[in-house]
Amino acid sequence: MKVAIVVQRYGAGISGGAELHARYVAERLSSRVEVRVLTTCASDYLTWRNEFPSGTEHVNGVPVERFPVARERRLDDFGVRSRRVFGRTHTLQEELAWLESQGPVSPGLISKLRQSAADFDFALLFCARYYQTYYGARAIPARAVLVPTAEREPALGVAIFQPIFRGVRGIMYNSNEERAAINAVSGNENVPGVVVGVGSVIPSTVEPARARQTFGLNERFIVYVGRIDENKGCLQLFDVFIRYLERTRRSIDLVLIGKGDASIPAHPRIRHLGHVSDQDKFDVIAAAEALVMPSRYESLSMVALEAWALGRPVLANAWCDVLLGQCLRSNAGLYYEHALEFEAVLDRLLDDPSLGRSLGEHGRSYYERHYSWPVIERKYLDMFEELQSTPHARGMEPLPGWIARQRANVPAAIDVVNGLPGGPMLDDTDEWAGEETASAGETRA
Repeated sequence: MKVAIVVQRYGAGISGGAELHARYVAERLSSRVEVRVLTTCASDYLTWRNEFPSGTEHVNGVPVERFPVARERRLDDFGVRSRRVFGRTHTLQEELAWLESQGPVSPGLISKLRQSAADFDFALLFCARYYQTYYGARAIPARAVLVPTAEREPALGVAIFQPIFRGVRGIMYNSNEERAAINAVSGNENVPGVVVGVGSVIPSTVEPARARQTFGLNERFIVYVGRIDENKGCLQLFDVFIRYLERTRRSIDLVLIGKGDASIPAHPRIRHLGHVSDQDKFDVIAAAEALVMPSRYESLSMVALEAWALGRPVLANAWCDVLLGQCLRSNAGLYYEHALEFEAVLDRLLDDPSLGRSLGEHGRSYYERHYSWPVIERKYLDMFEELQSTPHARGMEPLPGWIARQRANVPAAIDVVNGLPGGPMLDDTDEWAGEETASAGETRA
């Protein structure tokens, strides 16, 4: 079997969630099927500037073919178009212009997909909101298997994506909550799909004592790992953490791993380690009291799964349906809705070390049952086998004609998302392990 993996950017040094997700899947599946990656020459997700040479290279043994980006992203233009599409009634043509402005625009990549469709059985298209996925799905719908990595944020309500959700060959969802949201926004329940998520490359040994010594982590600490960005909830995290310190005077640090544009407070209890090696990252997580996840918008959270694989609990923003659902299904995390609850759950964790150990044990078990690589690989291979044995029943809906695309009758994307049912999914779905799940009352301080 031959599989193409299509993603907006790709490389051993690119650590974005969806891009790392795509690379892990490519590398793991390459031992079971013939894999080839199709991507752009971009490295930076803000500008999409061409930094890699076009052509083919091998990354960790996987062939990667790169195509130029036609133009860099203008953030001011993208911001204006986002406000229009997300916040007001608008036209389909404005949504298409928004998609072009977002990028990365790479006509050569789409031409390659269309021309070489017969050379592979399926194409895994990563990230529903990007140019290459939208036009790639329309170019080869019968072979397109979508990995949407969709979050409950305004882009999910953009109308041009709904036919894509209904018209692809299959969908590999990251979580039960992502699946429920996409089903609700598009009515695509008849499209073959499975909740699969992604594993990680967990080291066989971790050395928390070495991390403490290397980085001078002499106090107890919680750790945040990821892009340090307002959209990831980092500013709110800084605020509630400093308030917690002022109220309690406790000896606890907040350690940050990652890069980003958010301004980090100059506070002696907030330690920014910047970009670190994977081994250092895992060692620091293993040394932490907990991983904190302040984001309201996630489709999975790989780093939460990594913390659970290492037996560490998670403190999660309960406004994120995905994180809340994972905490409940795993019984491996505490969660908070506002500053006072953040303080309560952190107090409870620090005052009861046995609770942290118990949550961590549940997390390790949850990871092994649902996110170890043999489980992930089997779900992908089973989906490929299912799709090979069944016809593509629906097909892709054509884009409306020029006149229809000019009608200002498309609702604001944020209104669409706000109208979707929400909350964690705790019924009998792919990830559900009800026998080990605590009630909200048991999990929240």
